Amino acid sequence: MLQVAHFFTPFNYKNLEEIHAALNGLLPTDIRVREISPASAEFHARFSAKSKIYHYKIYNDSIMDPFQRHFAYHSVYKLNSAVMQEAAKYFVGKHDFSAFANASHNDRVPDPVKHIFRFEVKEMGALLQVEVEGSGFLYRQVRNMVALLLQIGKEAIPPGIVPHILASRDRKELAKYSLSAPPHGLCLVSINYDESHLLPPPDSPAYSYGRHHTIRKCKVPFY
Repeated sequence: MLQVAHFFTPFNYKNLEEIHAALNGLLPTDIRVREISPASAEFHARFSAKSKIYHYKIYNDSIMDPFQRHFAYHSVYKLNSAVMQEAAKYFVGKHDFSAFANASHNDRVPDPVKHIFRFEVKEMGALLQVEVEGSGFLYRQVRNMVALLLQIGKEAIPPGIVPHILASRDRKELAKYSLSAPPHGLCLVSINYDESHLLPPPDSPAYSYGRHHTIRKCKVPFY
């Protein structure tokens, strides 16, 4: 899982490698800071993002692959990926996704209108990979969209239910057909940022580590 964070320091660092090593020394072994870079005051890890890409893995077989158990949702029902892809196309474009958002404890009132640029269902043997790219996502939006696709893939409901639920703008309407998909199949794999916010300040120190994984378009391997 990829995450990007920003923070302000009371003074300028001349070398970022030392603080990088110190942070990784304090973190548990399953969490690692892969890169530290200077940033302008305008940069915000969340609000400077132009788009995000999420993947959701579904292992569609009667017997679960033990190597996938922590990274994929197991569906023993044979899913129809073609109708799932047909339904996914209804999400593409600018819509009010209120029906697909769970209540959040965040004090901010989120804008429910989001732009989905791409929504694909890829079949790779027993593995189905749902890929969605959008301008932003509401709390549990991706998991709720995937949950509906799972019901459509089981052919319990038709693909045309998607625009009906979107138009309702009511979370209770979605709840009639599906619950949220489990979290362990979901992974944030890429964030694209506003280029102007990525320009480093004058006389800033060099980036530390992992220059093949840049913050300009953050990507991590997806296992």
